[in-house]
Amino acid sequence: MKYSFCLMLFGILGFVCQAQFDSEPRLVGAPCEGCEAVLEFGRKELSAIDTLSLFYTTSKKLRISGTVYQTDGQTPAPGTVLYIYQTDDNGIYPSNGTEKNWARRHGHIRAWLKTDQNGQYTFYTGQPASYPGREVPAHIHPTLLERTGRYYYVQDYYFADDPYLTEAEREKPTPRGGNNGVLHLRQEGELWVGTRDFILGKNIPNY
Repeated sequence: MKYSFCLMLFGILGFVCQAQFDSEPRLVGAPCEGCEAVLEFGRKELSAIDTLSLFYTTSKKLRISGTVYQTDGQTPAPGTVLYIYQTDDNGIYPSNGTEKNWARRHGHIRAWLKTDQNGQYTFYTGQPASYPGREVPAHIHPTLLERTGRYYYVQDYYFADDPYLTEAEREKPTPRGGNNGVLHLRQEGELWVGTRDFILGKNIPNY
């Protein structure tokens, strides 16, 4: 049985409605501030490939791709929604003043993708920067929404050459989603290319 759902976020008259999941959406691996943003794509038809706005304005253009696997780590997980958001190349989550719901915090450099029949996804973006005045590694935030309705945040995307990336972050023993998220970028023409896979439920508490 497929479920439809409508949610009101932040108590504001902003709703998301979908009918493509096997169960009603439910947060697992809490606490998680802002994970509900994965549900904000509304009636938008999602693709396995998308481009974030920073790609068009930055000098360092990225292509990031990967595969989402079922809990066995081998079987692809098609139809999984991946929500991502990030800072710009000044370390800011930019907004234009018209954002609603979680976009007011996450800014407009964000996207939702849905894995294809092989569990694969690709997005194009620009290199984020660290928060101004803080020694925090640059990162991209990801959240997964399974076809089962479970949703949860997973380990951030990081960059291997980031001077603020600590050994503890590089070598986390139980990273959410199955790996530490560190991208080793290689240059292909004007693009810097990286890959990162996920395993559904891996190291997610109370999954």
